[in-house]
Amino acid sequence: MRTGEPLPAVGEVLVSLATGVWHWDTATGLVTVDAEAARLLGLPAEETVLTEAQTRARLHPVDWNEITGVVQLAVAEGTLAEVRIRIMDEQGRVVRVVRSRSKPSFDPARKAYELIGTLQEVTEPTPGTAAGRTAVTGDWRRSREAFLLDAGRALAEARSTAEVLRVAAALSMPGFSPDGLAVFGVTGDRLTIIGHHGQQPGDEVPFTQMSLQTDYPAAEVVRTGRAVYLSSPERYKERYPLTWPLAEPFRRHSWAFLPLTVAGRTMGAWMAAFTYPVAFTPDERSVLTTVARMLAQALTRASAAENQRELTDGLQRSMLPTLGPEIPGLTLAARYIPTGGGLQVGGDWYDMIPLPGGASRAKRDGGRFALVIGDVQGHDVRAAGLMGQLRIALRAYAAEGHRPDAVLSRASGFLHGLTDANGGADLRFATCLYVEVDPATGVLEAARAGHLDPAVRMSDGTVLVRATAGGLPLGIDPDADYPTTRLVLEPGETLMLCTDGLLETGGHDLETGWQRVRKTLEAHEGDLEELADALVQAVHGPSSHHTTGPLADRREDDIALLLLCRQGEGGCGQEGALLPARRLVRRSMLTVAQAEPERIAVARQQVRELLHDWTCADQVDSAVLLVSETLTNVLVHTDADALLVAEVTGTPGERRLRVEVTDTSDALPHKRRPGELASSGRGLVLIELLAHTWGVAPRGEGKSIWFEFCEPQEPGKTEESMPQTPL
Repeated sequence: MRTGEPLPAVGEVLVSLATGVWHWDTATGLVTVDAEAARLLGLPAEETVLTEAQTRARLHPVDWNEITGVVQLAVAEGTLAEVRIRIMDEQGRVVRVVRSRSKPSFDPARKAYELIGTLQEVTEPTPGTAAGRTAVTGDWRRSREAFLLDAGRALAEARSTAEVLRVAAALSMPGFSPDGLAVFGVTGDRLTIIGHHGQQPGDEVPFTQMSLQTDYPAAEVVRTGRAVYLSSPERYKERYPLTWPLAEPFRRHSWAFLPLTVAGRTMGAWMAAFTYPVAFTPDERSVLTTVARMLAQALTRASAAENQRELTDGLQRSMLPTLGPEIPGLTLAARYIPTGGGLQVGGDWYDMIPLPGGASRAKRDGGRFALVIGDVQGHDVRAAGLMGQLRIALRAYAAEGHRPDAVLSRASGFLHGLTDANGGADLRFATCLYVEVDPATGVLEAARAGHLDPAVRMSDGTVLVRATAGGLPLGIDPDADYPTTRLVLEPGETLMLCTDGLLETGGHDLETGWQRVRKTLEAHEGDLEELADALVQAVHGPSSHHTTGPLADRREDDIALLLLCRQGEGGCGQEGALLPARRLVRRSMLTVAQAEPERIAVARQQVRELLHDWTCADQVDSAVLLVSETLTNVLVHTDADALLVAEVTGTPGERRLRVEVTDTSDALPHKRRPGELASSGRGLVLIELLAHTWGVAPRGEGKSIWFEFCEPQEPGKTEESMPQTPL
């Protein structure tokens, strides 16, 4: 072209550069291409109009999705949309790679994008070469897609803000990775630092509580919702001269500040800083933008979860009591661990209630008090609300001076009235165990409403379930009766009250779950707080007084636990420590009334538990049989109730079991000679045959029948050398 001649038309220039022009309007769904663009797409070289579906059929599926993402990013940032596209033939093979550059715009009225751009063929580098590892190759695309999948999965699994920040700091982006990160939040009109990585502690101080009107990139991002890319220190200093002195000491070369946007609201900004120059190509910006979106969603989820945990923890603490100062002669420990579902609150609770006559002295000089543990049906807010109301009602009835049976009877009527108010549509019940404690004597008076029996760890480490009389769960029958059972907590013994969540977890039923808990009770020798932790850890792993978070999420049921230790020799020390077991005496007492013959089965179980580590199984079976015989004889041949006292003394291998059954009848038993078809008369015969020694002792009012077994030194063998005492 000679000087002075007019410039060629734009179309001629584009044709000479093998560059095509295309126009896409998402409102009409039509793509218009000129002859060169049509040729690059593998179509006849002539201007044509294609539908979006026809255009998509010529492009690699991944690249079509990338175009839509880059267009949205370019509109948001006000930049050009640049992307490399693989053109496919009818057989699905890549025939060429073209570069598309366009200036997109968005029409809010039509809610549509419009793009006018160019297409130009580029040479795809050979995979594996240095050029093939740049940020525009198919290899880079594949690594980027894998990175985004891994990053999305890791951020989705993060459950706390700290965990989200750790995941973000560990992300290794394909081809470029920042070495400094900071996440900014917004409080009022101020920036806050949620977390940072790659800086020293204290480096964030100048940026904390910075006004949103400050000439700082993160503040601008929050104000405008648009990303800021600074590829060099010169660019940073030129654009933000006022705050450049704050960034200069970190000696970084490139920065990207991206908005953290959720549901159209910018909640903060994310800074990625690099110690080497980064050009921030459209591909790199696309990766950073995608990570920022995932990071914003993860932070929102984590913040919501933390707020929920804080709310539920506060609700739990407001509903559960503080045991307060120690009571002279007693040590208390308690745990409450909610289930993982919903608000992580449920219907389990415990309480400690000072009783009239001892309310002012309960924590000062050992006045009477009550321990309560219970479980309202359900694991929802309704259950938690009923639990709070029921706990207050129990406190009120106890404060009126009622006995344990009356307290539970009134509480049952109260709960029935609450849940039956809407015609029984949401009828709920609650199990409960109410125990009055006299610290001076160790006497316990218990009433039970469908709850688990209490357990006692004796001073020698033996654990027994203390059978107590009971009634229906609260709320079922407003007129239900709840009989009272009297127990004695000896010095050195520990009482355990718990809900079924401590037992029925991890596939266990009540029986197998109790065996697991029993082993923990018997083996532990730390203080009472350590024992409480050990019981919870045996079920779920490490726990605190009120456990929430990921650990609580794995729980199958709420857990409430109360431990009460009566200080004394061989068991609970002055500071609540469980002292080394002396293994001298273990004792069990049980009353069997004439109207309660079913308690004979409870007596048999008590003796079995008392002899759980006895070396001779045959002797255990014999002792259980004789207990059944002696108690049955009292109920059949007298009109009196029977008192069973079973006591084990001595050290393992040299122990002696003594069982004594006492009644108020003066009629002495005598041996009979029953015939083959007789249905009775063999009780004393069995005692004489099986026991090492036995006898009948008259009392002031009534009598007692006793027998003894001596433990053999070798397991499985019985001793024949002990003389038997005749009647």
